[in-house]
Amino acid sequence: MRILIVGNKNRFIHLEEFMIELEKSGIECKLIHDLDFIEKSTSLNLKNIVNKKTQITKLLENFKPDIILLDRITKLNKIFLKKKIPTIILLRGNYWEEAEWARKTIYNSPFKNISFQKNIKLVDLSFKQSALILPISKYLEKEVQKRYPNKKIELLYADGRNPNEWEKISSNKLKHPCVGLLQGLNVWGKTQELLVLKKVVKELPNITFYLAGDGIYRDKIIPELINEKNFVWLGQINYPNEVKEFLSEIDMFMLLSGLEGLGQTIIEALLMKKPVIATNIGGIPELIVNEETGLLVESGNSEEIVKNILRIFNDENFSKEIAGKGHNYVKNEFSWENIARKFKFILKERKNWDYE
Repeated sequence: MRILIVGNKNRFIHLEEFMIELEKSGIECKLIHDLDFIEKSTSLNLKNIVNKKTQITKLLENFKPDIILLDRITKLNKIFLKKKIPTIILLRGNYWEEAEWARKTIYNSPFKNISFQKNIKLVDLSFKQSALILPISKYLEKEVQKRYPNKKIELLYADGRNPNEWEKISSNKLKHPCVGLLQGLNVWGKTQELLVLKKVVKELPNITFYLAGDGIYRDKIIPELINEKNFVWLGQINYPNEVKEFLSEIDMFMLLSGLEGLGQTIIEALLMKKPVIATNIGGIPELIVNEETGLLVESGNSEEIVKNILRIFNDENFSKEIAGKGHNYVKNEFSWENIARKFKFILKERKNWDYE
């Protein structure tokens, strides 16, 4: 079997690890960045557009994939569908909620709204004509079922890591005790939850809060927090080395988000054996079982956040217990070896790759 994997370069480091596990069992894989084969939508260079299309056509003719695995929805999917190549969508986030937030914010002009509508149509086409949809959480599984009840759907916790690569790195850059947050600031539906930190930081002046991450909404978040002496914004840090260093040194990890498909930073923090506090939203409760693998807080509840932070810092035994249970859970469930094994089982069960 040959599988062509199409994704974003930011995820290549993980998709390559997935490929290694698949290839161990004789599945031939090829990974491409979709934008390498797509001319910018604003380009009027017909020659470049034709060249890009020719390149992807030749690649398909030479590699002859049996299946296309889409790590994200792409314009290339129109070509794959036209050539009748079965496509599998690896669903990592809630496209529909994120799209609605985008429509309200960054796509609020008439010109951008046209682009937005085209993207929505492409997503709908891709889901309707896919051979299989693989949501990475039960939360996303329900979201797909609501919109495409007749589609073939299989749950696959495909946000993997190689546990032995997430070892602690010695560092001495942070002030302790401290809480670390690591998240992008590009989707307002996710990002706005960070505003609850305003009250939390004030209530805990002896604890330093470090936020790593950047994005288009930083100017709505950082100015609200930066004047607090115990808040430090680190901006974007490099993946994976600086992320590993950051997660190694923090005393506890916190993810405050209004929208999460699962929570990859939680997986990484737990691999580093850090106690975790996270918002009870989306797929997060599938990683954080309250009082067992971490602590959950309700959206916007600053008092609950403060109480749980103090609990973790004041009860060392409890802190180690939840961090240990969380570590064991993600180490077993989210190793690429385990995910590849489950994926191969799904492929074996799906003998007829028909699609609508």
